[in-house]
Amino acid sequence: MPTAPAADPRMPMPRSASRLPRPVLRAFAHGLLVVLLVALAGNAFAGKGAKKRDLLNRNQYAYSAAIRWGDFEGASSMVDPKVRKDHPLTDVDFSRYAQIQVTAYRDLATMPGPDDTVLREIQIELVNRNTLSERKMRYTEVWRYDPETRNWWIAGLPDFWQGQ
Repeated sequence: MPTAPAADPRMPMPRSASRLPRPVLRAFAHGLLVVLLVALAGNAFAGKGAKKRDLLNRNQYAYSAAIRWGDFEGASSMVDPKVRKDHPLTDVDFSRYAQIQVTAYRDLATMPGPDDTVLREIQIELVNRNTLSERKMRYTEVWRYDPETRNWWIAGLPDFWQGQ
């Protein structure tokens, strides 16, 4: 009995064998279209909130970098203008901050607060440059969104001396 010749692996498959059935292709295209529409709609609805959140993240990053690098004058520029006007920092205040070296700044938790505010719990480690004593402290940053300036502002610089 004659045997059929072995299929050559280099030969292309017949055109009909390489195609998916039309209903499968149509279902795949519809599913892909639904996924794309849902993604686009989600971006459209979250646009404003996402922009505010991104701005908050950028401001918090810039603020924490200024604190970590000891740039307290730069960090003070992110303090709420109303607070800066009511309680301006003096040269004595800045000289006290110059005595501090921040060695660690950790974001422990972030949670929404009332009236367009965000609370961020921070652990900070610092060294007093004069005494070389190290200590840790925790404090809560309060960030407020101002719709007029379209910016996030922090309520104030950390009080490393706790009122002393």
